[in-house]
Amino acid sequence: MNETTKRIVVAIPWIAFALVIIALGGPVFAAALVFFGVIGLREFFVMATDYRPLQIPAYIGLAGMIAAASFGTSFNVLLMMAVPFLLIFIGAVRRSDREGITTSMAMTIFGLFWIGIPLVHAVLLRELPHHGGALLIDVLVGTFAADTGAYAVGRMFGTHKLSPKLSPNKTIEGLVGGFLIGIIGVWCAGLYQDWLSGTDALILGAAVASMAPIGDLFESMIKRDLGTKDTGSLFGPHGGLLDRLDAVFFTVVIGYYVSIALVY
Repeated sequence: MNETTKRIVVAIPWIAFALVIIALGGPVFAAALVFFGVIGLREFFVMATDYRPLQIPAYIGLAGMIAAASFGTSFNVLLMMAVPFLLIFIGAVRRSDREGITTSMAMTIFGLFWIGIPLVHAVLLRELPHHGGALLIDVLVGTFAADTGAYAVGRMFGTHKLSPKLSPNKTIEGLVGGFLIGIIGVWCAGLYQDWLSGTDALILGAAVASMAPIGDLFESMIKRDLGTKDTGSLFGPHGGLLDRLDAVFFTVVIGYYVSIALVY
């Protein structure tokens, strides 16, 4: 079994799980995002342990942001994005050893918003009336297709390095191949959605496929700076949660706004 096939096989049960929680929506979807968000934050805080992040306030803030997106209004979401600053400040004040506390707060806020803002947008996208769940699936299909396509094309045809300092294995050929395959993935998903025109599916696919590699490189930059190869071991040899969702953190945000522009 080659590496591309292994990546697909590992992804299948997680794709099935994602489809179930998206279909259920509501509290189940929100609870699942809180659970995985905490895992992702924990992975980041382990990588950044030298900076002594304030973990408990971040976990509370993350849960509040997702709950506000799921059950509240836009005002509630904005409010709950501000509350973590207060929680982190209180945590900083309560810490007996405040050496490097500014860096600790900064790393905590960075981790919370890197992971929390995309999860909030995932909830907002899922809760869009009538087609939210389907649009979220379209975004995930495009992300998975772009990521897997970039890996496969890069392995087969890649010769020109994309960013050797950040991610030595990524190639320009893989970038182009992933972009095209990501667009095709969303377009194919749109064939089963009579409310999404072919042109709109191509536009959404292009937006998703263009952001997927940026999310991947963003995480690679963080890992390289923090001296980490994988963020965890949740997916065995394929790394941790952040390794699998790095692209999704960027595509779900752009996917939400493009979906609103095209469909609503």
